[in-house]
Formats: sequence, C-alpha cells, structure tokens
Amino acid sequence: MTLYWIGSLVLLLVVFPIVVYLLNGVLVEARSIVPTVRHIAHVARAGSADLDAAPLLLTTQDQAIRTIENVAAYGGSLDVILDDARQGS
Repeated sequence: MTLYWIGSLVLLLVVFPIVVYLLNGVLVEARSIVPTVRHIAHVARAGSADLDAAPLLLTTQDQAIRTIENVAAYGGSLDVILDDARQGS
C-alpha cells in the first residue's frame, strides 16, 4: 500500500506537471495556426487578384508580335532604300 501512495505522489508531482507543460505547448501552437491561416488566405487572395490581368497578357503578346513584325518590315524597307541610295551615288 505504501508503494501505491509513493507511485501516486510521483505521478502527481512529476508526471502530471510534465503532461500539463507539454499540453500547454500544443495548445499555444494550435492557437498560432489561425493567424497563420488568415495570413496565407490574405496572400492567396492578393495573388489571385494579380492573376485577374492574365487575359490581358494575351492581348499584349499579340500587340507585341504585330509591333515587331511592323518594325521588321520597316527595317527591311529601310535596308532596301539605303542599298538603293548607296548604289545610286
């Protein structure tokens, strides 16, 4: 019976505070999840707002291709004009 009381006291004075300490650490970490999830949601919302302009990139790409084609055509014409000018002089 004496060993039973000694075991109970050890459990109460040693093991129980350790369990409470560890559970408190788990509780603190569990409560820190909510702000982290809110921060992630805010960043994801901002990221998806940035993607709203993605369809405009297709228009921009098409306009850039047309501009490059026009500049290339102008450059080709300019090259012909300069060649003709050099041959004429």
